[in-house]
Amino acid sequence: MTSSISDPVVEKFIAAVNAGDRNAFFADVLTEDATMSDDGSERDLAAWTEKEIFSPKANGRMKVVDASDDGRSLVVDYTNDTWGTMRTRWVFTVTGDRVSRFETGQAPS
Repeated sequence: MTSSISDPVVEKFIAAVNAGDRNAFFADVLTEDATMSDDGSERDLAAWTEKEIFSPKANGRMKVVDASDDGRSLVVDYTNDTWGTMRTRWVFTVTGDRVSRFETGQAPS
């Protein structure tokens, strides 16, 4: 992890994604009612994460390029086997010790 992320919940999120650990992601990282959006559109979190992160065809990975707001706002080089590497932004809402919402999408150029 990058030292600029001081939020341990966001660090757990990145670690679960990079390990391909779907079980930890849903059991230990997200709230039961977590939501997400991609490029401003609300998405079904389970379907989106399966397609974009956890399926063997996806194999998603996050490499943090920049962090602000104590690591709750990130610029990431996100790589998966479907789309290759793309610069993305991630914004997290943390409730207690879990992520209750994340928003992702293309990072501005």
